[in-house]
Amino acid sequence: MGKYLIRRLLQVIPVLFIISFVVFCLVFVAGDPVALMLPEDASQEDIELLRESLGLNEPFHIQYFTYMLGLVQLDFGDSFRYNQSALPIVLERLPATLELAIAAMIIAIVIAIPFGIWSATKKNSPVDFLATGGAVLWKAMPNFWLGIMLILLFSVTLGWFPVSGRGDLSHLVLPAITLGTGIAAEMTRLIRSSMLEILNQDYIRTAKSKGIRNFFVINKHAFRNALIPVVTITALQTSTLVGGTLVTETVFSWPGLGQLLIQAVNTRDMAIVQASVFVIAFIVILMNLIADILYKILDPRIKY
Repeated sequence: MGKYLIRRLLQVIPVLFIISFVVFCLVFVAGDPVALMLPEDASQEDIELLRESLGLNEPFHIQYFTYMLGLVQLDFGDSFRYNQSALPIVLERLPATLELAIAAMIIAIVIAIPFGIWSATKKNSPVDFLATGGAVLWKAMPNFWLGIMLILLFSVTLGWFPVSGRGDLSHLVLPAITLGTGIAAEMTRLIRSSMLEILNQDYIRTAKSKGIRNFFVINKHAFRNALIPVVTITALQTSTLVGGTLVTETVFSWPGLGQLLIQAVNTRDMAIVQASVFVIAFIVILMNLIADILYKILDPRIKY
């Protein structure tokens, strides 16, 4: 296990470099940000001077080499919008995004586990059809539409929750529900299918034949063995969470990394874009590594 973790950690380095190269290429072909940094009446001489000071007049390989020199020092350059280093700005917004993502994942787990187990144990019953049908419906709803509908109902009409912004717990409820319901739908279907497979195993029938109460058979024997695919999808949903925050944070004006990234793309603030993507990629890789560790905890028979 220790050797495997070391090997996986070493694999993170080339993956991050590949991601950084792809992001740099996309930024390079995205256009010249100088036009947005100067007033409309700026002369061509001023434009060229600024391009030269930023190193944008250098060829691709020179710019990439300079970028990589900064990357190994975790220096993504200065944001022209905020006039300071990009990485501290990104890290300052990260807690808000993590807060929203964790709250959304908690909501997803609280919804998915009971409904998934209930649906599996009541196969082909009205409860099963309600759970599976609801999961399909929630999965089909776009985040931005659901967020707007929740704002119209609970904020504008009923006045129960704030419309936007970040503050106390009431500000977190609607964005977390918006982000968590789609994940809950997918997890519910996965838990149901995993539980149905486990409930047909011989050791489950043996446990029932010994007179063990159905509650303990389901929650102690069946559910634990059904958790491995759930852990997998939870780790994979990290990227979905991050992608969902881009939309959800914009709808609810949540001051997180997603909103910062959207604003940086619109203003071509490439230092912020590069730092944001790098941080997001690192979080996704880290979550997959944590999932591998959890596999071993849940099932000691797994060997790496």
